[in-house]
Amino acid sequence: MKRKAIISGFSKLSREEKMEKMGELTGSAEQIKTQLDSFRLQNKEQQDLLDDISENTLSNFYLPFGVAPNFLINNHLYHIPMVIEESSVIAAASRSAKFWASHGGFTARVVSVVKSGQVHFIWKGDSEKLNDLLPELKFDLYQATKEITRNMRQRGGGIQGIQLVNRTDEMESYYQLHVTFDTADSMGANFINSCLEKMAQQMKRFFKQYEGLSDLERECEVIMSILSNYTPDCLVECSVECSLDELDEIHPGLSGKEFAAKFQKASKIAELDVYRAATHNKGIFNGIDAVALATGNDFRAIEANGHVYASQSGKYKSLTHASISHNRFRYQLTMPLSLGTVGGLTSLHPLAKFGLELLGKPSAKELMMITAAAGLANNFGALRSLVTTGIQQGHMKMHLSNLLNSLKADYEEKKQALEYFAHKTVSYSEVEAFIKSLRTKLQ
Repeated sequence: MKRKAIISGFSKLSREEKMEKMGELTGSAEQIKTQLDSFRLQNKEQQDLLDDISENTLSNFYLPFGVAPNFLINNHLYHIPMVIEESSVIAAASRSAKFWASHGGFTARVVSVVKSGQVHFIWKGDSEKLNDLLPELKFDLYQATKEITRNMRQRGGGIQGIQLVNRTDEMESYYQLHVTFDTADSMGANFINSCLEKMAQQMKRFFKQYEGLSDLERECEVIMSILSNYTPDCLVECSVECSLDELDEIHPGLSGKEFAAKFQKASKIAELDVYRAATHNKGIFNGIDAVALATGNDFRAIEANGHVYASQSGKYKSLTHASISHNRFRYQLTMPLSLGTVGGLTSLHPLAKFGLELLGKPSAKELMMITAAAGLANNFGALRSLVTTGIQQGHMKMHLSNLLNSLKADYEEKKQALEYFAHKTVSYSEVEAFIKSLRTKLQ
C-alpha cells in the first residue's frame, strides 16, 4: 500500500478543497463528492450549524432517531428518544417498558448531584504550612471566581467546596485542589474548567504575593486544571419490583419463581466474573448512550464515569443487582450520571432540542432518572432473553432487515424472507442461501 503524504493546513481549506484532497487519496473525487453531498441537509441554516459544531466537517453521518414508548417512571409516562444503530436496542427497551408499565413501572431517585474537578500542582514547601495557608487561599479562590459563578449561583448551583489533597507520598511535592460543584441543569464542563483555570491563576498569584514565604515557597507550578468525568457523588438509582407470581407471563414453561431464580443467578454472575460484567454493563449503556445522543449529552464521559464506578471495589463488577425477598423480585441499577438539559448541544442541535421537548423539557435530575430507566430496561431485556430463549433468536430477527439490505433484496424478496424466517433461526449464511434460491428460480 502506497504511503500517504502528510497534509498541512487541512483545517484552513474550504470544504470543496478538503474533498478534493480526499479524492486525491482515494482516486475517486467525483464519487466521494456525490456521496458526501447526498448526506448534507437541504436546509442551509441547519447544515451551516452542523458544519460549525465539529472540525474539518465534510458531511453528516446519519444514525436512526427512534422512540421507545411507554416508560412509566415514578408514575409519570415517558416516550423516550433514542439514537442508536443497533436494531434490537429500542425493541428491547420498548418490550421491557411495556411489561413494567403494567407491573408498577420504574422507581427512580437522584441520590446526589455533586461534580468535581482538580487543580494539580507542585509546591515544595512544608505541607503543614500549606495546610495553615489553606483558609486564606480558599477565600481568595472564592473571590477570584465570583464573576464566573454568579449566574450559576442564581440558578442554585456553584462551587460546593475546596479541599487540599496531599499526594506527596506518591509523587514528590504533588498536591491537588479538589473542588466540588453543583452545575444545576447544565452538564457544566465549560463552567467547571473555567473556574478551575481561574483558581490556578489566582493560586500562583497568592503564593507570589504572600508575605513571609521563602523564595522556594513562593513558587507554585500548576501542572493542569481540569474537571473529572468521574462523578461518584452525581448518583442515580432506578429499580423495578413485582411479586413472583407477576413474572409467570415472562416465558412459557417457566414459572415466575423459576424465572426470577434463574435471572438472579445470571445477575450474580455479572457481579463475580469480569468477562460477563463487561458485556452485562454494555447492555446498560446500550440504552443510556442512546438517550444521551438523542438529548445532546456526552456519552463518552458517561461511559468513562460508569466504568470507573463499576471498578470502585478494585474489581470490575455489574452496575445492577437482583434480589428475591418475601416472594418479591427486585432489580436495581445504581450508577453515576452527569447529564445536562441546558447548554452545549442540548438546544443547539435541532434533534437534541426535539428529544428534550419529547420528554417534556426535563430538569437535569429528571433526565438522570429517565436515562437510568432506559439503561435498566435494556439490561433487563437482554438478561430476560439470555435466561430464556437465548440472545440470538430475538437479536438476529431484528437484524434480518439489515442482512436483506446488505444482499440488496427487493420488496418481494424481503416479503418472502420475513415469512420464511418467522419461526427459523436467522444467520447470514441462511439468509444469503435463501435469497440465492429465490433468484435461481427466476432464472
